[in-house]
Amino acid sequence: METISIVIYICIFLSTLFSYPLIKKQKKKHEPLVKLPPGSMGWPLIGETLQLYSQDPKVFFTDKQKRYGEIFKSHILGCPCVMLASPEAARFVLVTHAHLFKPTYPKSKEKMIGPSALFFHQGSYHSHLRKLVQSSLSPETIRKLVPDIEAIAISALDSLASGQVVNSFHEMKKFSFDVGILSIFGRLDDKYREKLKENYCIVDKGYNSFPTNFPGTPYAKALEARKRLGDIVSEIICEREEKKLPDKDLLGYLMNSKDERGQVLTKDQIADNIIGVLFAAQDTTASLLTWILKYLHDDRKLLEAVKTEQKATYEVNDGGKRPLTWSQTRNMPLTYRVIQECFRMASIISFTFREAVVDVEYMG
Repeated sequence: METISIVIYICIFLSTLFSYPLIKKQKKKHEPLVKLPPGSMGWPLIGETLQLYSQDPKVFFTDKQKRYGEIFKSHILGCPCVMLASPEAARFVLVTHAHLFKPTYPKSKEKMIGPSALFFHQGSYHSHLRKLVQSSLSPETIRKLVPDIEAIAISALDSLASGQVVNSFHEMKKFSFDVGILSIFGRLDDKYREKLKENYCIVDKGYNSFPTNFPGTPYAKALEARKRLGDIVSEIICEREEKKLPDKDLLGYLMNSKDERGQVLTKDQIADNIIGVLFAAQDTTASLLTWILKYLHDDRKLLEAVKTEQKATYEVNDGGKRPLTWSQTRNMPLTYRVIQECFRMASIISFTFREAVVDVEYMG
């Protein structure tokens, strides 16, 4: 019986294999011709995902760009896609014709962050959550966090005092993570902070790994750590509900929010959005800080001018004996201009994802 079943399976497979070209040819007769950019779609199902992860992603995209130009097609992470690498194309997608596209992510990354995260959605749900995030980052809220952020910065610099060679971006990611935790949870107990950091690091390592959910792979470990992160957030929520603390941080805003129908967010929705905001903020902030360090290092005259401005504030605070204040951060004109110029010059994200909601024609 087993032999017969195997023979049947083989017959079905061979029948499909040899008739497939004819089926595809027949379909093409009825399909309108669509002109796609040059490029390769790679192997069936997996596309070029293996090539992407077998080398530095920057090398993969650079080689493609040299071979096919600034617009090319590919198939990565289970998604057929078109890559755009020119400023004009980016403006077309993100600015002038943004209504033709919607934010999206590959399913493997959406699963890692959480399907309820605001940047996977549009409409009223997205708008509602966006307002909550903006409220938690209002000037009034940040004003109260300035001394704590300064303390985190001092602690980060103290950890580098040994003189060892470090990776600037990785160190800035650590700093951004700690500030993110402060903005989201306020002054969180050390036991929760360490648990969050430990599991978040595992998720971060697996986020850009090859998405195979086999035991022991970075992606599988990251999914397990992501589940633990959700459990930790739920535990923090339960503790807050018991103590009834009116915290004005992101978690507090998410816990106390109601939409137009009076519905509150579930614990899973809250966890997805907290992890999503942490992911979105950490890399972008760390990237900008790294570029600032790079530009200041390259322009010694500007570096000395910024140091002079900061030293004046330091002396006003009795040589650092008093904490930095909100008003002082608003009175650093040169430092502010340096930050704005770095925003203009630097690319703080490598790439982003968009999905076309209709067929789009660009440059023929």
